[in-house]
This record gives sequence, structure tokens and C-alpha cells, in this order.
Amino acid sequence: MASINLFARLTNLWQGFLSLWIQDIEKNHPEIAYENAINSLTEKYAKLKHATAAIIRRRDEIHRRLEEEEHTLARIKQDLETAVDTNQDDLAMILIQKQEALEAVIDDLRREARQAESDAEDAKAALLNIKSEIDKLKAEKNRMLAKMQSAQARLKIQEQLDGLSVDAEVRALDAVRDYVHNVVAEADLAKEIQHSDLDTRLAELRKQGQRVSARAKLEALKKARQAAAQQAARTL
Repeated sequence: MASINLFARLTNLWQGFLSLWIQDIEKNHPEIAYENAINSLTEKYAKLKHATAAIIRRRDEIHRRLEEEEHTLARIKQDLETAVDTNQDDLAMILIQKQEALEAVIDDLRREARQAESDAEDAKAALLNIKSEIDKLKAEKNRMLAKMQSAQARLKIQEQLDGLSVDAEVRALDAVRDYVHNVVAEADLAKEIQHSDLDTRLAELRKQGQRVSARAKLEALKKARQAAAQQAARTL
């Protein structure tokens, strides 16, 4: 007995794990969940359709029996009228008993017919309801899967946008900017060096000019003194 209980508990535990595993799969793959639900309802629809067909067949059989019994009752009533008209009392008594028994049967058949009609209508309503649920699930499946695919596409684009890094491009542009700035700086430096060399030469030239001018002034001054000394000597 204990082993049977243990086996039952293990079976329930395994079924629980299996149910959770299926739920996880259906959660990640909703199309499977919808297909499972649709297939389950389709199976129920097939079974209910078979049962409904049996109910409708029983209803039709009851109606057929009722029509036959009512036709038989009408014939018995006619025979009873004839028996009474012809003073066949013994036959009339038998026909009256048959009439009463048949009327009881007909009453039962009419109750069964009403119940069978109600059962058939309920079964057809249930059948139509399941068919409607199947159609709704199919439409919902298409609608929800379309929404999911759209959402997945948006998420994928968002992930791509989030993962899109401009660091490499910025670094590449920074390198280009640095190179351009360095080239400009080298050009400026060359120009500055050129200007500096020219300024140095001009400064040196000016210094040389100053020295030449000073030398010329000195020579002129010496010549003037010499001329003055010569003039003074001639005067004496």
C-alpha cells in the first residue's frame, strides 16, 4: 500500500514537473500554446459533434415513432367508430383498451420528444459555441503572433540601436583631426621658422649697415680733421 502511495506521489510530481516544463515552452513559444488550445478544442468539438449527431438521431427516431403511433391511434379511433356504429361492442371494448394504452405511449413519446428536442438544441448551441471559440482563438492567434513579431522586431531594432557604438567612428575622426592639426601646426612652424630666419638675417643686415655707416662717418671725420690740419699748416 505504501509503495502504491509513493508511486502515485512520484507520478503526480513528474506530472507537475512536466506541466511546468510545458508552460515554460508555451511561454517562450506562444504559437505552440495557441495550437495546443486550438487542437484541444477541436478534439472536443469532434467528440461533441459525434454526441450531437447521436442526440439528433434519437430525436428524429422519437419523432418518427411518435408519428407512427399517432397514425396508429387515428386508425384505432376510426375502427372504434366503425365498431360502435355496427354494434360490435366486444370489438369496441378491445379498441378502447388499445386506444388508452396507445394514448399513454404517445404521451410518453411526446415528453421524450420535447426532451430530445431540448437536448438537441443544447447540444447544437454547445457545438456552435465551441466552433466560435475555435474561430476566435485562430483569429486571436494570428493577431497576437503578429503583435509579438512586431514587438520582437522593435526590440531587435532597439537592441541594435542600444548596442550601436560611435566610439570607433569618433576615435577615427579624432585621429584625423589630430593629424590635420599636426599638419597645420607643422605648416605654421615652418612659416614661423622662415619668418624667424628672415628676421634674423634682416637684423644682421641692419647691424652690418650700421657698422658700414659708422665706418663711413669715421672715415669722413678723419678726412675732415686731416683736411683741417692741412689747411692750418698752409696758413702758417
